[in-house]
Amino acid sequence: MGDRSKYDCVVPVHNLRDYFRTSIDDVIARQGIELDPHAAHYVVNLITLFSRSEELYEDDGETYGLKPLALMLADAADAPSPVVRTQSLQRIGDVSLFISGFFIESLAGKAVDVDYYIYMGGSAYGSLSEEVRGTFRGDAFAHVYRELASKFQVVIDVLNEVRDGARHDSDIDVLRTYEIFQKTGSRRAEKLLRKQGIVPITAAKSRHH
Repeated sequence: MGDRSKYDCVVPVHNLRDYFRTSIDDVIARQGIELDPHAAHYVVNLITLFSRSEELYEDDGETYGLKPLALMLADAADAPSPVVRTQSLQRIGDVSLFISGFFIESLAGKAVDVDYYIYMGGSAYGSLSEEVRGTFRGDAFAHVYRELASKFQVVIDVLNEVRDGARHDSDIDVLRTYEIFQKTGSRRAEKLLRKQGIVPITAAKSRHH
């Protein structure tokens, strides 16, 4: 029998939320990342929720899966009420963050790549922080959405690190990592390339601190 694929590795955990919280806290501490604790808590709850496929995918009775972000944005624009609009914006931000954080490799070669998800997700969270400001919900979440909007790429890097830590995987796809760096300015991608002896020379579009 051949070696099992790195994607077949299963990490047994007793409590998924505790596992994600510990893993994210460890990465944040190790990398010296500044992230509001409430935003980190939001991300832990989000990825725990979306680990259940029925919470991530949509089922309208005819199709089951993820609606394209552009259609989600159209839903937000055509929302019949402010409540529905904020729900649509939150959905865009949440899905963009989860897919970019855990399934970034699946976006390679697609019509839209991770930079599109970062733009859509960050913009959605930014709009959401403005939409809920001054409301009861806004008192609790406006600053969280604002933090996620401004540090979307940072959070993606954290989740990528958590994902790869769970795989116990030390190998990287150099070309894909370089492509991610070019499109997003990911500091994690840059560090991984430098560990391979590669010095990225293409300036990133933007960097979030």
